[in-house]
Amino acid sequence: MSTPFQTAVKSTVHHTHRRDAIDRLIESDERLNLSVIVQLDGLRGEFRRQALEGLADCRATAELETLAEEQTLEPALRRRARDLA
Repeated sequence: MSTPFQTAVKSTVHHTHRRDAIDRLIESDERLNLSVIVQLDGLRGEFRRQALEGLADCRATAELETLAEEQTLEPALRRRARDLA
């Protein structure tokens, strides 16, 4: 059986299942996995933004601050991370 993280990042999974998997990561307070999803370059923006918003829901200030400074992350995601931190 696939973990929520694997489901969220697997390209062959339907988008509704991927969104549900990210929601499960948020509910489980899996900050590291959510941070990884935000940074995954090949993942659609909607899933990366959902994971970013989920970090805010988890009150993951340290992770958001780190993402806000991550130069390899798109500027829009860095700005949003800064706003949420």
